[in-house]
Amino acid sequence: MMLPQASTVAPNVDHLFDTLLALCALVVVGVFTVMIVFCVKYRRGTDAVRTPARQHLGVELTWTLVPFFLFMGIFGWSVHLWIRLRTPPKDAQPVYVVAKQWMWKVQHPGGQREIDQLHVPVGQPVRLVMTSQDVIHSFYVPAFRVKQDVLPGRYTQLWFTATQAGSYDLFCAEFCGTDHSRMRGRVVAMPPADYARWLHAHQGTGLAAQGADLFRQLGCSGCHDPQSGVHAPDLYDLYGRTVPLADGSQVRADERYLHDSILLPKKQVAAGYAPIMPSFEGRIGEEDVLALVAYLKTRTHAAEDPDEHR
Repeated sequence: MMLPQASTVAPNVDHLFDTLLALCALVVVGVFTVMIVFCVKYRRGTDAVRTPARQHLGVELTWTLVPFFLFMGIFGWSVHLWIRLRTPPKDAQPVYVVAKQWMWKVQHPGGQREIDQLHVPVGQPVRLVMTSQDVIHSFYVPAFRVKQDVLPGRYTQLWFTATQAGSYDLFCAEFCGTDHSRMRGRVVAMPPADYARWLHAHQGTGLAAQGADLFRQLGCSGCHDPQSGVHAPDLYDLYGRTVPLADGSQVRADERYLHDSILLPKKQVAAGYAPIMPSFEGRIGEEDVLALVAYLKTRTHAAEDPDEHR
């Protein structure tokens, strides 16, 4: 049974795979055909001429260069597809995924939570921001032809645009422990109107609002408030900015930098500040870190009221 091509990239992946398979089959047939002909023609006892053959530069260049350019074409095609798969559209809707033994925990920006299910709209790009609570997992949706490792201690991303409404298998494609085979779920692609109704029916406290509450509960506001007496970095408008570090290097304040700054604050210390921030590793889970990162991404001077993100 053929898998449906249920995403925009699925036909491209299939065409690349089919072309590579056909090219390899052509090479295998050619090699074995020549090998069998030579084995029969030059077997012991035949009167075939066995004097050394003359050099045929044209033939040698042909059988060397033609396969070379064919496979380089495949390489260029695959690189182009790989870049496309790793470059989500700017309007892609973010969804946050935490993998743990042995389940997928999903949270939408509007506060909708799911376990072992992911609801997405048809025709709209979706960007998954993923991390693992424990070991390496791998998010794999065969019908979409997409797969991405999910790693502890860092963020990976995966994007797709569903093209057909339906329910599709979700697997963990990395052996992650004794119940690895049970770590599966469903991706439910819905027409936009149905998806909007689903979001409304399951809405909760937004992820950024959850992060704002955590920011106060954990005491972060006591140090990082501009009016605080503690000499700590100002977090307003931090996301996306270039941050100079104490070792003279620079880093872009992306999701990974914010994640590490919460759990490993001494890893990349901002220039001009003492490494006095305590680590929250072991004190909060990856879901809490995702909420804090979501809040910090919205923490701008233009939107200082966290209730705006509820």
